[in-house]
Amino acid sequence: MSIAVIVSLAIFVGILAVIFNFQKKSNTLSRLVLIGLVLGSLFGLGLQFFLGEGQAETELVLSWVAIAGKGYVGLLKMVIMPLVLVSMISAVVRLDKNGSLGKISTLTIGILLFTTAIAAVIGIFMAHMFGLTAAGLTEGARETARLASITSRASTVADLTIPQMLVSFIPTNPFADLTGARATSIIAVVLFGVLSGIAARKVMIEKEELEAPIRTFVESLQAVVMRLVKMVMAITPYGIAALMTKVIATSSVNDILKLLGFIVASYLAIFLMFLVHGLLVSFVGVSPKTYFKRIWPVLTFAFSSRSSAATIPLNVEAQITKLNVPPAIANLAASFGATIGQNGCAGIYPAMLAIMAAPTVGIDPMNIQFIGSLIAMITISSFGIAGVGGGATFAALIVLPAMGLPVTIAALLISIEPLIDMARTALNVSGSMTAGTITSRLLKQEHHPEVEGEQQAA
Repeated sequence: MSIAVIVSLAIFVGILAVIFNFQKKSNTLSRLVLIGLVLGSLFGLGLQFFLGEGQAETELVLSWVAIAGKGYVGLLKMVIMPLVLVSMISAVVRLDKNGSLGKISTLTIGILLFTTAIAAVIGIFMAHMFGLTAAGLTEGARETARLASITSRASTVADLTIPQMLVSFIPTNPFADLTGARATSIIAVVLFGVLSGIAARKVMIEKEELEAPIRTFVESLQAVVMRLVKMVMAITPYGIAALMTKVIATSSVNDILKLLGFIVASYLAIFLMFLVHGLLVSFVGVSPKTYFKRIWPVLTFAFSSRSSAATIPLNVEAQITKLNVPPAIANLAASFGATIGQNGCAGIYPAMLAIMAAPTVGIDPMNIQFIGSLIAMITISSFGIAGVGGGATFAALIVLPAMGLPVTIAALLISIEPLIDMARTALNVSGSMTAGTITSRLLKQEHHPEVEGEQQAA
């Protein structure tokens, strides 16, 4: 291990110590996340400047830094399935007589699909405004390897019909789905949790002597899982610092400059969609400024982790404690939003690629019929998109062949994929939280933890 590597690791340990020192002073999570974001980004820039992008020493430093970054993401993934399962069972068991799970689910999914359609329109508009096209994109060694992988994946999803996709949501083996074995495992676990909760409610009605034990058991189990989530959330700033270090240190300046137009168009489209989210929550009486201020730490983690699924624990906790969304709605919105109607990965991205690829096969990208079909296809196919890094590619593999377009373009953008995917993931998570907030307000159901705690104490 060289002196440069040892010094670099010592600096990173110092960064973690600085964050720990701020944490001891009881700073808010949002401030700690910002500190981790800034320090990690500066450290990543330092690695690129002094050691060089792609160099052996840089890779060695990043492999040690990954202990904090990947370790944190791993812990979050550890609590995803227990949180979703227990929370859904608890939500159904504790659902009051006026609450309708069917109404909540329908409204939440409807909002997710509606915002995805808007995202597709924005993506189409931006691709056209910037004059983006697939012509002129170069294919290097990485692009060639990616193309081979994409071609292989495309053959597996090309014949995937909507009925087949809906059937894949059924939890035929809930134990396998609890391991995240499938792209639709989260929705399957949601359904299993809902069915288990319904069964528990029926037992409580049929055997009144079991009502109290069932409620106590479910509430105790949920309390333990939520405490576990809070324990993991406490190390969020450290994970952010490590994740941002890797993102910045591995970004190629040349690749960014070469595809700068696509990057700028993508970020502008994502920014406009964030404004749409703010506008939508304002219609139900929520201040956009307050909304984004309260969910900012969650968006920051989504940005650096590039995983909507891994963000579910933070998503649920923020909706309940910061936005006063009832647990049932918060869990449904976060879980559905990780695999259905992702505004960034399943909305903006495939829309932009389709507009860019259309001229290569003689299709006018501004043809009204083509645009209408594209928006409808994007909205429908946004069901079941995996809430992990690479979900956008999966969405493109469904949309592009369905519109008669080549999938090659998805491979040619590999060099800047991580840079754009960070913002897309943050938008996906914002979309799910927007859906939860709007659903809560439209159904006039708000959660006030302090009131609930006072009632329990009484």
